Amino acid sequence: MVQSSEKIEVKYGEREIAEGTLITFPNPRPGRNYDIQITLPEYTCKCPFSGYPDFATIYLSYVPDQKVMELKAIKLYINSYRDRYISHEEAINQILDDLVAACEPLQMKVKGDFHPRGNVHTVVEVMYKKE
Repeated sequence: MVQSSEKIEVKYGEREIAEGTLITFPNPRPGRNYDIQITLPEYTCKCPFSGYPDFATIYLSYVPDQKVMELKAIKLYINSYRDRYISHEEAINQILDDLVAACEPLQMKVKGDFHPRGNVHTVVEVMYKKE
């Protein structure tokens, strides 16, 4: 391997992903139940066993209570999984946990539809409902 004395510059997108936090804002219609549906078709992570990349479309649906999530923050959060070694099951459960903690919705569903790899197609769906 050739070593270089060049300093590796962190790209602005990588910096935004690394520094990203889940941002919320006040629900403009508290007291009214309505469904927000978000599709994130470019999810990637790495298989914790093989290191091969996994690709998925993430479907997020939630009924907000007092807070709504900012869309760019969700995008950056999802992009933070790109280099993580994580199973499909753990990823979707962790996404749900983090999003629920950020916006405290009345209910939320996260579904990960993973692209087939090795003739196996996986769909993981998790749900939360405020008690």
